[in-house]
Amino acid sequence: RELYRRGLRYRVNLQGLPGTPDVAFTRAKVAVFVDGCFWHCCPLHGSQPKTNESWWRRKLDANVERDRRKDAELEDLGWLPVHVWEHEDSSEAASRIYELWSTRRASIPR
Repeated sequence: RELYRRGLRYRVNLQGLPGTPDVAFTRAKVAVFVDGCFWHCCPLHGSQPKTNESWWRRKLDANVERDRRKDAELEDLGWLPVHVWEHEDSSEAASRIYELWSTRRASIPR
């Protein structure tokens, strides 16, 4: 909502790109992922379950590795992957995304 309020238009859950970005700016080629603190091992809020620890460690490590892999695939396609933690202030995250979008749009030949 905050991005839309700022005048940005985007696609949600765009199929066909690595990782299916939560928000995608197709002309600027910016792919935004909103990462959950638990599932993506947030350094501030990520937690390790106490039950079945080794299974969860492998699962969560695999999620982080998949994120790195899909980011590299997006970069190879000319896209800029951007990650926002679920706990981030939406206004601050929108400002960061807006700046990246503006920079990318300015560099695209018309």
